[in-house]
Parts: sequence; structure tokens; C-alpha cells
Amino acid sequence: MREPPLDPRAARATDATRDRPEDPCPLRTAFQRDRDRIIHTKAFRRLKHKTQVFISPEGDHYRTRLAHTLEVSAIGRTVARAMGLNEDLVEAITMGHDLGHAPFGHAGEHALDDLLRAGHGRRFHHNEQSVRVVEVLERDGRGLNLTREVRDGIRHHTGSGRPMTLEGQVVRLVDRIAYVNHDIDDAIRAGIIAPGDLPAGEIAVLGETTSERITCLVTDIVRASSDADEIRQSDEVGESFRSLRAYMFSEVYLASPAADEADRARHVVQALVRAYLDDPGLMADAGTGDVLTRVTDFVSGMTDRYALRAHRDIFIPHEGPL
Repeated sequence: MREPPLDPRAARATDATRDRPEDPCPLRTAFQRDRDRIIHTKAFRRLKHKTQVFISPEGDHYRTRLAHTLEVSAIGRTVARAMGLNEDLVEAITMGHDLGHAPFGHAGEHALDDLLRAGHGRRFHHNEQSVRVVEVLERDGRGLNLTREVRDGIRHHTGSGRPMTLEGQVVRLVDRIAYVNHDIDDAIRAGIIAPGDLPAGEIAVLGETTSERITCLVTDIVRASSDADEIRQSDEVGESFRSLRAYMFSEVYLASPAADEADRARHVVQALVRAYLDDPGLMADAGTGDVLTRVTDFVSGMTDRYALRAHRDIFIPHEGPL
């Protein structure tokens, strides 16, 4: 399939490579095929029951990890189209970037990482686990055979590395734009903060509403990156955004009640890991590899409600006669 006209800086699907060569699709580019493969995975479907910020919130309007993924995709495609970059590559990366996220959001991720690091000399990072999901765990261990460009964007959407494509850099930045702004919305809905609590200087630069802030941030990226060899923000907007993000960490992510629930989630995740290490037969899916890897894959793939149910089944006495 022929691609639409692209900026010279854009990644081309015709140049994309896979570990296992495949015949081209007559209707879709390589990046469109990657997007579709990701959307049809079990890991993608589980995102609808994984926490974004608030663990098991009451109410139908709080973001889940799936809602977050779709919002990142929408913002990323807008930036890509405005800049003449490869919209299909941006979409594929965004659809896969959080597939490996643990249950209970970043609380679950930190719980897994702390336990593995302290007791076993390993680390857990959801971006690396997302790559493992698409390379190894899906399709019964065969993986999805995604292009190198998509896997690189997934791996480097967070952490210290830099994506190899401008499209990957777009996802890395708009991921943060999406979660900061929709988490503000959810925090206000939950009564944790009020609109008037947001830092006035930053709001004056970025905008009063979610829509105004996202429009400001997206427009700034397009302008600041128009003639650059990287995706960037202007000094004023970038500083205001980083300051607003720091505010969210201090007043929402690391504050009560989110922090209180995070402590409970941490206990659930670490208790499950220890239980499965003691008795791997408790896992519904035996998996492959060493026991620690199998347990990590199993627990990190859980939805919030499955983790709570598994914890209850293992540790809470059952009602009725023995």
C-alpha cells in the first residue's frame, strides 16, 4: 500500500523491518498491520480493567489504562498529522505502549520493581514488559513480529532512552501531556483538588480547561519542532508544563487518598508474587522460562480485579463448611 505524502523527517513504512520477514499486505502499511495486531491482543483488552491513577474508583467516568491509551493516540495523531509525520506509526506505538503495565498503575509497577530488586537482583519497568508482551508473550509465545520502529517507540516512551524516530518522540511527550491533563480532570471529579488549587502561573500559560491546555501544548509542539531534528517544546510552555506535572505528583499521585490505596495495592501485588514463588502451581497459566520470570509475567499481566480476586482466593478464608 502506498503511503500519503510525508515530511522528509518522517519514518517510512516501506523502510520498516521485522525480525521475521513477511510478505507485504495489499491494503495496509507495515505500521497499520502492527497497530491491528496490537489491538487484537489479549493484553490490549485487559487495559480496560487496569488502573490509571485511582484504584477501583466508584463511578463510570474515571480513566482506565485503556482510556488513557486512546487519549494518547488521539493527541499523538493530531501532532503527527500537523507535522507531516507518520500517523500510523504514532498510532501503533501508542496502542502498545502500556501493554505491560502492572495492575494498580504505578503503585503496582513500583511494588513489583522493589520486590524483584531487593530479593532477586532484577528490575521491573512497564515499558520493557510491554516489549516483552509483543515480542514473546502474545500468540502463545510466538509474539507479534512487530516492526523495529514500533518496538523501539514502545520501549522508549519512558525511561532514559531516546526513541529512534520522531514519531516515537511524539508519543513520549504526548503520553505525559495526556496523563497530566486527564488526571487533573479525574482528581477534580474525585474531590481531591479543586480547579482553583491548580498553580495560577502555569494555568495562565497553558489554559484554564483540559481542552485549552491540550490545544496549547499540541500547538506549541508543532511550532517548536517544525524545523528541528527532535520533538520539543518552547521554553515557556515546556517549563509551565513540567511545573504542572510536578504539582500533580506532590498533590495527587503521592498524596492521600491515592497514596493510601497505593499502599494497599503494594501489599496485594507483593503478596501474590511471594505466594506464586512458593507454589507455582497456584498460577492459572504455567508459562515458560524460570519461575521468577513466569511469576513476573503472570502478576504483571493481571487486571486490578483479577489481582484482588486472586489475593482473596489465596489469603482470605472461604465461607461455608470445609
